[in-house]
Amino acid sequence: MEIKKSRNANIEKQRTPILMIALLFVGGLVLASFSYTSTLEKDFRQVAAQRATEIVFTAENKEVDKPETNTDDVVRLPEERIIIDSNTQIIPKPVVTPPLPPVIPGPPVVLPPAEIIDFPDVEATFPGGAAEMQKWINSNVQYPQTSIEMNEQGRVYLSFIIESDGTVTGLTVERGVSDELDREAKRVVRKMPKWNAGEVAGKKVRTRCRLPIIFTLE
Repeated sequence: MEIKKSRNANIEKQRTPILMIALLFVGGLVLASFSYTSTLEKDFRQVAAQRATEIVFTAENKEVDKPETNTDDVVRLPEERIIIDSNTQIIPKPVVTPPLPPVIPGPPVVLPPAEIIDFPDVEATFPGGAAEMQKWINSNVQYPQTSIEMNEQGRVYLSFIIESDGTVTGLTVERGVSDELDREAKRVVRKMPKWNAGEVAGKKVRTRCRLPIIFTLE
């Protein structure tokens, strides 16, 4: 007699292996899901790190490639807005006085000479009078040796001006004897001391005088 197994009994026997297979399949799916998630997270982290590196590198390049600032484009503050530290010592500028322009002297003022009086109220005189003048001439005249040898004698007529201060100027020979005697006569008159000046209305003036000097050989 053949023993017949029921369909339910067979299904009951296969339930356990099917359940195990289902659990294994589900576990595999879960494990695969976790593995895939880890891989995605890892890839995402790598991409994020790479992007952060690119951002830093780009920032560095921007800093390196920063264009130079043109000093002409810099906005300068006016001098009134510049703030000076109170501790800064301000040294005053020295006051330089320009030198005075040199004084250029003009041409000297030449006054016209005073009038020469030929006939004053008071004649100009030698100190002490005519006698003292004769003594002085005899004491100071030197007879030239050449004139002695050539026996030259005579009177030398001289004309000169006595200034208001008594000095002798403008000496000329009006009539002479010889060059040697004329030269000696002029030398003696130039050597004379100051005279007493002539006067007109009580005021000393320039006067003209004439004087003969006599040269004689004994």
